[in-house]
Amino acid sequence: MPVDLREMLDPGHAAVLTMELQRGVIGDRATIPDLAVAVDKAGVLANAGRICGAARAAGARVVHCTAQFRPDRAGASENSPMLRNLAKAPGNMLAGSPDVEVVPELDQQPSDLVVPRHHGLTPFPGTELDQILRNLGVTTIVATGVSVNIGVLGMVLVAVDLGYRVALVTDAVAGVPPEYADAVIANTLRLLATCVTTDQVVDAWS
Repeated sequence: MPVDLREMLDPGHAAVLTMELQRGVIGDRATIPDLAVAVDKAGVLANAGRICGAARAAGARVVHCTAQFRPDRAGASENSPMLRNLAKAPGNMLAGSPDVEVVPELDQQPSDLVVPRHHGLTPFPGTELDQILRNLGVTTIVATGVSVNIGVLGMVLVAVDLGYRVALVTDAVAGVPPEYADAVIANTLRLLATCVTTDQVVDAWS
């Protein structure tokens, strides 16, 4: 069925979610070089920045979903190979450090919300994200960020389970290897979300 994007993305009930677009993940302090390269080649930060700017201008909320840890990593998970590898890099992504800052390309504003997590791989479980969005009247999520194969996929799956509609901005997300990320979008995320481009979102909010 065709989707009315202007209705779906109505600023009165839509919010942009940026997933781990942080300096220590894919920015100037990146600890995942391959992912940072994929983000750069796809123009993800420029596109996500355009979307955030258009959202603010239209009156839609921007929410940055970030990851951070205590220096002693108390409360953090180490129950998967990926999380165990992250735990081997002491001092990385510590709360209050430059690593956890949102990348400057998104031009973070006082009106934006930041919802950090200290454990796990996705932004909803164990955080205030769902309740904050509901309190704001949000029913549509505009998904951007990294990575398509883990964090973004998890964000979309949980959002749909919680009853949100999701618009996945395919040129404002990335994963590694890129061909696998493309396959995840084509074979999984397209079944869960309405796939859109940055230009389509900006046009709907112009």
